[in-house]
Amino acid sequence: MFDLYTTRAIAIVVGATFCMSGCVTPPDQGLPPEPSRAMPETFGPAAGALTSAAEPDVAALAFEVYFDEPELASLVEAALEGNQELRLRVQDILLAEYEVLGRSGEYLPRVDATAGIGLEKVGEVTSQGVSDEALDVPKNLQDYTLGLAASWEVDIWKRLRNLTQAARAEYLASIEGRNFLVTNLVAEIASSYYELTALDRELSVLDRNIAIQQDALKIVQLEMQAARVTQLAVQRFEAEVLKNRSKRYELIQRTVEVENRINFLVGRFPRPIVRDAQQFDAGVKVPVGTGVPTAMLENRPDVRQAELRLTAAKLNVEAARARFYPALSIEAGLGFEAFKSGHLFRTPESLFYGIAGGLIGPLINRRGIRAEFFSTIAEQWKATTEYEQTLLRAYIEVANQLALLGNLAQASDLQSQQVGLLEEAIDVSGLLFRSARADYMEVLLTRRDALDAELELIETRLRQKLARVQVYRALGGGWRRARRVDPRG
Repeated sequence: MFDLYTTRAIAIVVGATFCMSGCVTPPDQGLPPEPSRAMPETFGPAAGALTSAAEPDVAALAFEVYFDEPELASLVEAALEGNQELRLRVQDILLAEYEVLGRSGEYLPRVDATAGIGLEKVGEVTSQGVSDEALDVPKNLQDYTLGLAASWEVDIWKRLRNLTQAARAEYLASIEGRNFLVTNLVAEIASSYYELTALDRELSVLDRNIAIQQDALKIVQLEMQAARVTQLAVQRFEAEVLKNRSKRYELIQRTVEVENRINFLVGRFPRPIVRDAQQFDAGVKVPVGTGVPTAMLENRPDVRQAELRLTAAKLNVEAARARFYPALSIEAGLGFEAFKSGHLFRTPESLFYGIAGGLIGPLINRRGIRAEFFSTIAEQWKATTEYEQTLLRAYIEVANQLALLGNLAQASDLQSQQVGLLEEAIDVSGLLFRSARADYMEVLLTRRDALDAELELIETRLRQKLARVQVYRALGGGWRRARRVDPRG
């Protein structure tokens, strides 16, 4: 196969290449430690009062189960089909998928078909020209070629495989990024839906109070005719009615804006949003099943996305490290070649073949390789810190929202009592005013306080619903129900 001299020559070349590349070893650069995944056993004292072992883990619940309003579920379904931002994320997933496909082909042999036609004339006064004339070779020498050419970089240090695995990790991270977008989209639509029902409830309360105040205005006008009150009392009551009628248009404008926000999230032009405002007063289901904090490692898409990006960063470091070592490439060719087309397939005379291998090791140009290696290590440090930061943020978000749920539940109970007392005070003030035992200002201020208290109670109940939405989002709920939209149509 190879004679002794050829074998020695190959050994010398290989040894020299390894010796030269051995001078360019990877620099001693500290890699970041493994990120800490240790978490507290619970979400804090607030979680103990709100969680129940009988409640299922809300992160595992589909959104149509967690939010029992059918109108809200239909809005979320429509958004999963029509939201433009979600469609853009699907394209990002496809780009990452194509990147994996391209990387996976780099460490496989490449075979190309070649075909060529050429014409050559050498100078007659050259050595080749004199030789061709002596051998009766045509002056205009044609060249016909048909064959196969193959090349292969042997991935002995797994550089190409590591790059492929890194691209695959980025692809999976892009999927988790889309899942995280779905989680936020579900939460944003639910929050806007509850805000819309709260505005309907505020509008209903305001209309009822305007009607009551108009009746009170008529009574004051009659009292003025009886000379029991002055024109000032009538003007104060009339101004209060006008103020609340003006506030009504502010609520209508906010309703339009929230409706349009939902329509934008759904991906459609403005249209009325179907909702059931009567369910707003149904109360908030406070006990939730949060599961253990470590479950967020599996439930939260952003945590899994950060972990996948950390995996990709580690693989990129290994791929950059492999560039310090020699690369082995093999090239081969096989086909037919002749100076006349009629002789192209005359075998074995027209048959040609060849194979060659080469080792390329870095020797002089080391700055670029070192810079790339340091850069990948810096990216790994960054990915490690971002993973720990994402995990910490996720835990704090859940702890904050659970504490908020507990505090709002207490505030809601107290405000309900306040509204009840002020509603009774309205009746009492009216009786006292008609019996001349209270002036008009006491009646006016009592009605104003009652309206403010009722609106504050609605705001508190809205915050309760929004906090429950944010608990669902913070625990990683909402994305499992999502269907992938085919970007190709």
